[in-house]
Amino acid sequence: MSAPVPWVELRRFTAARVALGRAGHGLPTAAHLDFQEAHARARDAVHSSLDLAAIEAELAPLDLPMQSVASQAADRRSYLLRPDLGRRLRETDRAGLPPAPGAFLFVVADGLCATGVRTQAPALIAAALPLLRRAGLAIAPIILASQARVALGDEIGEAMGAGMVAVLIGERPGLSATDSLGLYLTLGPRRGRTDAERNCISNIRPGGLSPAAAAEKLAWLAGAALRLGATGVALKDEQPTTPRLTP
Repeated sequence: MSAPVPWVELRRFTAARVALGRAGHGLPTAAHLDFQEAHARARDAVHSSLDLAAIEAELAPLDLPMQSVASQAADRRSYLLRPDLGRRLRETDRAGLPPAPGAFLFVVADGLCATGVRTQAPALIAAALPLLRRAGLAIAPIILASQARVALGDEIGEAMGAGMVAVLIGERPGLSATDSLGLYLTLGPRRGRTDAERNCISNIRPGGLSPAAAAEKLAWLAGAALRLGATGVALKDEQPTTPRLTP
């Protein structure tokens, strides 16, 4: 009976590439081919586009107005090569944004992987709405943004007069996940806000944080932000946690 290999046992607990073995100085053929396939999927995910009609249909039961906008990145190539263009709103879209003074604004953006947005964003918003309304927050029309970076939410929120914006955006795909959604919360959105003035909830996907759990954390952070008068590094995530028993 051969001795157990400690590293192999870790594969039960993670999707990370551990205990792959080796063939000479390289990986075994199966592990090498699996890596190449995962890398190709990640590259394809970066070039995926947001199906606006499909996501509008999934958000329709929420009975909230919706509007589509785009950044100044004319296409996916421009978006990837010019991050600055993805942070600026297309001028023709600015005037058509509805006013929402002081309201809580959801911006649903494609980001670096539209797959996670389509699969996670509708469920997260549906779970968050009753929690936010219970806290007394008015909800602005949902904005769907194409070729968007996180900071585009600041300009949209400023144009609408929103009190707080939550940007739901596709996260950079990895070798084990191409369906991850990130959420960035900013109080008092306006152009020039920095990442230090936001709070981030990341890894929202079936293998990570569920949309329901992310919605609870969002509601807690939004309430804490209103009490503190700030988001970002000034706002610490001190939401009480419930211990989970695992077999």
